[in-house]
Amino acid sequence: MVGATALILTGLATDAASAPAPLSEPLADANADVNVVKNAGFESGLAGWTCAGDSGATVSSPVHGGASALRATPAGQQHAECTQTVAVQPNSTYEMSGWVQGGYTYLGARGTGTTDVSTWTPDSGDWKRLNTSFTTGPSTTSVTVYLHGWYGQAAYFADDVSVYGPDGGGGGDPDPEVPGVPSGLAVGAATTSSIDLSWAPVTGATGYHVYQDGSKVLTASGASATVTGLAADTSYSFQVSAVNAAGESAKSAAVTGKTRPSGGGGGGGDVPKHAVTGYWQNFDNGATVQKIRDVQDAYDIIAVSFADATATPGEITFNLDPAVGYGSAAEFKADIQAKRDAGKSVIISVGGEKGNVTINSDASAAAFANSTYGLMREYGFDGVDIDLEHGINSTYLTKALRQLSGLAGSDLVLTMAPQTIDMQSTSTEYFKTALNVKDILTVVNMQYYNSGSMLGCDGNVYSQGSVDFLTALACIQLEGGLDASQIGLGTPASTRGAGSGYVDPSVVTAALDCLAKGTRCGSFKPSRTYPDIRGAMTWSTNWDATAGNAWSRVVGPHVHGLP
Repeated sequence: MVGATALILTGLATDAASAPAPLSEPLADANADVNVVKNAGFESGLAGWTCAGDSGATVSSPVHGGASALRATPAGQQHAECTQTVAVQPNSTYEMSGWVQGGYTYLGARGTGTTDVSTWTPDSGDWKRLNTSFTTGPSTTSVTVYLHGWYGQAAYFADDVSVYGPDGGGGGDPDPEVPGVPSGLAVGAATTSSIDLSWAPVTGATGYHVYQDGSKVLTASGASATVTGLAADTSYSFQVSAVNAAGESAKSAAVTGKTRPSGGGGGGGDVPKHAVTGYWQNFDNGATVQKIRDVQDAYDIIAVSFADATATPGEITFNLDPAVGYGSAAEFKADIQAKRDAGKSVIISVGGEKGNVTINSDASAAAFANSTYGLMREYGFDGVDIDLEHGINSTYLTKALRQLSGLAGSDLVLTMAPQTIDMQSTSTEYFKTALNVKDILTVVNMQYYNSGSMLGCDGNVYSQGSVDFLTALACIQLEGGLDASQIGLGTPASTRGAGSGYVDPSVVTAALDCLAKGTRCGSFKPSRTYPDIRGAMTWSTNWDATAGNAWSRVVGPHVHGLP
């Protein structure tokens, strides 16, 4: 403990009045002098530094410069010493300094070959500069630079350490250049009080400043951030700049984001009481190719079809198909935001005829929730549609959706599109899942197509394509425990939209009137009416466009006109 004792005695002999004044840049030849400390601002974590007993870590706040600083915490008999050995030249003078904050903090150098030096400060609530100098001996080629706190004292913070002098052969910590202006700033998911932002990473940036209506509101270490504390149903302008130890870039181009209104409908979001859902095709299969901006205004929920499974069970990703004509992901995201600004909900659909995601364990449930929420944040999706057609596990899918709801909050839009066979009984895995998540479920749009004849809630068999087929099968869900606001009728938009099961749009409106009002029924008439019936769904907005929007022009106004 000899070194520690010497330090504390030196500290006691130095008061504020006699402390050396902060130094400016070294007076030696600028061409010869370099900062021989590597990772001087801790922007690369603890690279180059060794902290005793794992006492050190990097933090994003507080920082003196850049986006990171050292935080070291004394514990027991160790005083959280962090060291770095630097290369120096013999018989040379070096100016040493560092910015510190927090508990007792010491800065020093040993192994100089002459007189080892140190300086210190007691507790400091603000950043304070420590500085000293040393001269190397005739055969000294390396020196150990150290920082440490003191036993029983609070953690200390350190940043921007420098040892300026002749290059000892190890090179210097290069002075960074001011980073470029961030590009690709986009608005992601929004709640009633927060908005997610993302942008393209900037080379050389160690952090980013986010501006809201011209005022800096937060600093981020990566290329995304969530602005919180916002008012509901309010538009805000955002910009972002890139920073490092050299300074701050100019601000990016501004984007506008709007928070959700208070008290959205259904299971979350802005879904209206009576809503129309349409699937948008992220591929070209002969139907009219659309961009999201082209989706007909009648659709309240737009399900982007489809997410892709990864090699990790439960995990999903999204790959924008070049066939749909987008020049960039940013353009796609901007279209999503424009629809959301118009009061629509845009969600990511999982599954489809050929797609499948395996969710059959706690790990895969977590992977699904985390990856889905990641896509919501990245693209601005309002939620997810479950269109799995190859078997599900209700236990683990329920866990996955619950975890997603915990991440996304009450604004999550959650829809399902089971096949008719999947909803024949409350004992099926799909029906059990729907009931398990009833409190966060927006709508189940059962696919009334590609199924043939099925049983209705009265035990009779009804043929696909009739009013009775739509109403008697919806009745099973209504009597099985789902709320009327969670029931939608899913039909193809044209004869080309599905293999079978197409009905004229007038059949859809008749079934809706039968369920909501008790009128226009066929041979089957429910025992009561369901005026809160959510609405209808179609596959797809693209096939609807191919057929001259015949489906949405009839079904859309009818749904929106329900009581």
